[in-house]
Formats: sequence, structure tokens, C-alpha cells
Amino acid sequence: MQQTSKQYDAVIEKCRSLYINKLKDYGSAWRILRLPSLTDQIFIKAQRIRQLQQNSTRKVDEGEVSEFMGIVNYSVMALIQLEKGVAEQPDLSAEEAINLYDRHVAITKSLMEDKNHDYGEAWRDMRVSSLTDLILQKLLRVKQIEDNKGKTIVSEGIDANYQDMINYAVFALIHLKESD
Repeated sequence: MQQTSKQYDAVIEKCRSLYINKLKDYGSAWRILRLPSLTDQIFIKAQRIRQLQQNSTRKVDEGEVSEFMGIVNYSVMALIQLEKGVAEQPDLSAEEAINLYDRHVAITKSLMEDKNHDYGEAWRDMRVSSLTDLILQKLLRVKQIEDNKGKTIVSEGIDANYQDMINYAVFALIHLKESD
């Protein structure tokens, strides 16, 4: 599991770097996005990955890697929105936005480590396409919970689903790097 931890950190560092660079370009404009908008952004990325996996022809020169990175970053943004609520205007300094990103990633990584311990790193035997399908399933669950005004009867909440999407996307990125 130590290898997984190092690989996880390497993937997150690339996603974090992209997040920071976009903060420099756009500030925290994403703070105005409501959760369903973030969920839809993640859904678009996951659907595109699935299409890339199913189609041999590509008309846009971006592959799965950038889309999985987008899933990680938009999911972290969603966790931040869950915590802070939606803003009417960008309201986070770069430093605060990065600190929130780091805190949510640390919590999510800890969840991954706990699950990896219990599941014995089963994800290593999974296909990237299966991880994509699991992300899509989580998105459909989140959409249903959002339609239910956040209420669940016996199921985990929206935050746990976003955390799982982050972890599945990181696993997919590890697999894609290993297959290079």
C-alpha cells in the first residue's frame, strides 16, 4: 500500500498543479456554481471518457488523462461547495482555495487508505473502463440525491460519492500511467 500512497500523491500533485494554475487564470469563479452544475460538469467528463473508451475516432485532441484530472478537481470543488455553500461572487483567495483543496484531498486519501486496507487493493485488478462506469454510477446517485433535496434513507451522502469519484479517478490515472 505504500506504493499506492506514493502513486496517489503523484497524481494529486498533477491535479493540484492544474487547479492552482486555473486559480491564477480565473480566480475562484467556480465558487458561484451550484452543486448540480458541478455534478453536471463531472458527468460530462465521465461521459466523454466513456465515449473515448468506446469509439476509435477522436475529433478533439484531448484524452482520458485530462478528463480524469478534471473529475478529481471538480469533485474537490464540489466538496468545498458542500462545506462553504455557494457564493454569489468569487470569495476565496488563492491561499484559502488551495488550503481547502489540500484538506479535502487529505480526507479523501485517508478514506482511500482505509478502504484499500479492507478491500486489499482490489482496484489494481480493475479495468479503467470499470472505474469509469463506477464514476458514472456515483454521478447518477448524486443526481438522484440532489433531486431528493439531499435526503437519503439508508445511503451515504453526496460527500462520500464525490470522495469515491476522486479515488476512482486517481486509480484510473495510476492505471493509465502504468500502461504508458
